[in-house]
Amino acid sequence: QVTLVESGGGLVQTGGSLRLSCVASGGTFSLSYIGWFRQAPGQEREFVGGISKNGAGTTYADSVKGRFAMSRDNAKNTAYLQVDSLKPEDTAVYYCAASHFLRHYFDDYKDIIRRANYANWGQGTQVTVSS
Repeated sequence: QVTLVESGGGLVQTGGSLRLSCVASGGTFSLSYIGWFRQAPGQEREFVGGISKNGAGTTYADSVKGRFAMSRDNAKNTAYLQVDSLKPEDTAVYYCAASHFLRHYFDDYKDIIRRANYANWGQGTQVTVSS
């Protein structure tokens, strides 16, 4: 059982940047595929990106390609989501989640974006982008 805690959210202007962190405890972080999701008020929680266990493979939603970047430091039990060129449409609560079985090179995109495939979730961190 791994516990995840997100941080790094805040209020920024259009075009600004933030680096979100996801710190894991109570489990073997290096064995988990990490997904990032976001949820705006009144909308469904949507997939943002996913990163493989060793950090070599990444998958991004079309809406954030070229603007967001994921990385991880297994020695620090931490995953990162760098968010650049922020738009008001990016305003949402951002969550990290861990999967025990997903593999970047062997699982289809439809499985990577499925929320039910992630067993552990953080509490979320708020990102607000002003226009």
